[in-house]
Amino acid sequence: MSQSPDNPIKAESGPTGEAGPLGPIDPIVASAPTSAVRPSAREATMTVVVGLVGLIASLVVLGSIAEGVRAQEVFALDAWATPFLHGIASPGLDAVMGALTDMGSSMIIVPLFVVVIAGLLWKRRYGSALFLGVASGGALILNGTMKLFFQRPRPQLPWAQVLPDYSFPSGHTMNGVVFYLALAVIAWSIFGRRTGLVSTVVAVALAIGIGVSRIYLGYHYLTDVVGGILAGIAWLLIVGAAFRARPAWWMWGRASAQGTSGADGRDTARAS
Repeated sequence: MSQSPDNPIKAESGPTGEAGPLGPIDPIVASAPTSAVRPSAREATMTVVVGLVGLIASLVVLGSIAEGVRAQEVFALDAWATPFLHGIASPGLDAVMGALTDMGSSMIIVPLFVVVIAGLLWKRRYGSALFLGVASGGALILNGTMKLFFQRPRPQLPWAQVLPDYSFPSGHTMNGVVFYLALAVIAWSIFGRRTGLVSTVVAVALAIGIGVSRIYLGYHYLTDVVGGILAGIAWLLIVGAAFRARPAWWMWGRASAQGTSGADGRDTARAS
């Protein structure tokens, strides 16, 4: 099969399971044989191994923290982090931390979500839009469920407003991790590895900044933030793995449909 210079066949699909430039999927890519769009065996193996290790590590550490929270244990890092950050407070740092915490709030994330989803749908990147929707929506449900299960009270600090809901895990942090890292994954899928790496670094820095701001402002303990980060990473790994496997499911479905269609055709020919 020939290959157009203007529409080169991608050697691999993106992290969301899509291949091709921004816009509609290239018909050459869509019609290419499985070997042309399938990631290499080494890359696929490394993706699975790294993802599995990351998922297991996140769940093990999260489980340890969650067990302590459930038992109402006092963590030494919690007793250290909040006074330390309050001790370096300043008007300038207050403004920075306030801006960072806003980046993890629905006031910022919801409008960004709507704009990104609209743009992806306009460009017919339906897989990426679905990935962002499932990742973000699932994170909200998972965070709310965990808060109700653990029912950890908020920090009681003289300089901070005590919020009415529960503390563990930090919702701002978890939503920030999932949303901004999901955007980085989508950027990787659409624009390529270089843009994806830069986007990932920015997303990680922003997510950490959001978490630190929640401790600084007295809304959460350090373990709430760590729990939010780990829960967000674990959920994003699960969703990412499912979407990464999606092209293989489609190929299997098409192969099965073609096999059934071929069998029906042969049966019809025999009957006639």
